[in-house]
This record gives sequence, C-alpha cells and structure tokens, in this order.
Amino acid sequence: MADHNGLITIKLNEQVDCLASLHSLLNDELTAIASRRGEGLKEIAQQKMSFLTKLSSLDKELSKLIASNNEQAEDIPDLISLVRSKLEQCQKQNNVNAHAARQAQLSVKQLKEILIGAPTSMTYDQAGKSVNTESKLVRNLKA
Repeated sequence: MADHNGLITIKLNEQVDCLASLHSLLNDELTAIASRRGEGLKEIAQQKMSFLTKLSSLDKELSKLIASNNEQAEDIPDLISLVRSKLEQCQKQNNVNAHAARQAQLSVKQLKEILIGAPTSMTYDQAGKSVNTESKLVRNLKA
C-alpha cells in the first residue's frame, strides 16, 4: 500500500505543478488581453489546452488509484485540498480573463462604429458625458 500511496502523492504533486503553470499562463493571457497583443493569444490558447488535457489525464489516473486504495497516507488529503485550491485560483483567473476579453471586444466594436460612421455612435462631450450622435464624420471616406 505504501507504493500505491507514493504513486498517488506523485500524481497529486504533478497536478499541483500543472495548475501552478496554468495559473501563470492565465496571468500572461490577461497581460496579452490588456495590452491588446493578439499574436500571443493563439499560442497561449494552445498551451492552455495542453495543460487542461494533462490535468484531465492525471485526474482519471488519480480517480482509479484512489478508488483502489484502501489506506490513505496522511499527506494525501492535504494534497487534494491544495489541488482544489489551485484549481479554484485558475477558475477565478479564467473568469477575470473572459471579462477582460469581453470588455476589450466591446471597446474595439465601439471604436470601429465611430470610425466607420455607424448611423448613431456613442461619443463623449466636453463634460465627459456620453452622447449619441448622428455620424457624418466619415460618410464619404474612400480609403
């Protein structure tokens, strides 16, 4: 059983390391979103998928190992708690990134509407209040 517990401990530590790397990658993703650097986002997405695939594989292996284990070592519940904590951190960071991406998308959409002369565009007056205006700014632009 000690060998079985050792294998579980190794797999849980792999999950902790993988989740820590994923969290770091999510922070890099937020930086890329905030700086509006799209070129790095595709690579980050591929790396995220790689980490998620590895985590899923480790989770399946751990499920089988834990189900067939009669005696748990003392450190296993602590490692499981650490994995859950790291996973929660990653989920929160991913939600922050999704919100930032939506905000960036809305900002780009509004800028595009202003520049191409959407029928009504939201702009700001001198006091900083938003004003919907009829856009005549670029109606006849041929660029």
